Amino acid sequence: MRKVLFVAEAVTLAQVVRLATLARALDRDRFEVHFAAAAFDEMIFADTAFTRHRIHSLAPDTVAARVASGRRIYGRRTLGRYVTEERALLRALRPCLVVGDLRLSLSVSAAREHVRYASLINAYWSPHVVREDFPLPDHPIVKLLGVDLAARYFPKARPAVFRHFARPVNALRARNGLSSLGSLEDVLTHGDHTLFPDVPALIPTRDLPAHQKYLGPVLWSPPVPLPAWWSTLDPQRPTIYVTLGSSGRTDRLPLVIEVAAGLGYQVLVATAGRGKLGAVPRHVHVADYLPGHLAARRSALVISNGGSTTGYQALAEGRPVLGIAANLDQYLAMTAIQDTGAGVLLRAGTLDRETLSEALHRVSEPAYADAAGRLRDEFARWDASATFAAFVDETTA
Repeated sequence: MRKVLFVAEAVTLAQVVRLATLARALDRDRFEVHFAAAAFDEMIFADTAFTRHRIHSLAPDTVAARVASGRRIYGRRTLGRYVTEERALLRALRPCLVVGDLRLSLSVSAAREHVRYASLINAYWSPHVVREDFPLPDHPIVKLLGVDLAARYFPKARPAVFRHFARPVNALRARNGLSSLGSLEDVLTHGDHTLFPDVPALIPTRDLPAHQKYLGPVLWSPPVPLPAWWSTLDPQRPTIYVTLGSSGRTDRLPLVIEVAAGLGYQVLVATAGRGKLGAVPRHVHVADYLPGHLAARRSALVISNGGSTTGYQALAEGRPVLGIAANLDQYLAMTAIQDTGAGVLLRAGTLDRETLSEALHRVSEPAYADAAGRLRDEFARWDASATFAAFVDETTA
């Protein structure tokens, strides 16, 4: 039995469910699967036989506050604590492979314990991605200078900003006798192997090193029953599925619901358990979680936080995406979707009724559904779980 350890940085739902989905692909008769995370939601792990290990992660609210204020998420003390826990776990288990998602400390821990390390990260973070430049996220400087002026200076400031965000990891590596990785893109995509849960048609790269490869989209839906109101939905009314996930700007959700309902849409809302909505307009239906693939399939389009998790789920069903992005990861994912013609990107920080209404009219045009349909067909040619299982089989043989 070959041991494989999965380590998730449980700051958003995406980091946990992507690894759990891939871990399920391994043959239980040949692999002993271990999973380390700060928490284990039974909605995600109920049907698994993974050996679970609790490790420390920063609280999601702490991470969200630091991202919103433009501060570094991790300092050297936090990363040092992570490394101490990870090295102890690696020494106890001696896995033949460790797979991490946004667990930046693993670049140190795995190297020090001589364990092969595979990093799961979206290809839009790769230094080899094909694009003109990074989009401007909702940083506090945008409020100070305005979008246009901040966007003008962001490309000049970005290299220094990315070096600043990479510095704690590189300092930790230096203290452990390891070489610097460079800037933020290099830190995020570092590993003995780097796995992209994307497709080249959506996130193209050039001159990709041999140790980096595409898996295809890693798709997941909450395994929850359909709510009682599902059977009462009006089949004649155009429908929108809305979820801002575990990291979207939930303060924008009431405006989204109000505008969509005002335009005559039937609105299916999944709050991801983040707060309670008050009274909602007629034809608006709310649940904590919905089977996202069924909600997307039932709808004409999907409104999300712009991130890859819900965005790819929508595209897998051939549905265009209206992404209300805040952090840089969401901007990167949604910019890629918008560039294919399968969606529209809106800024969460400057969202207003008029902008949202115009975007809903625009993304409802047939060209967006056509583009989403092309990506659905492309997604169907990939099987991330099978590709990952084959990768692990070959890597650990």
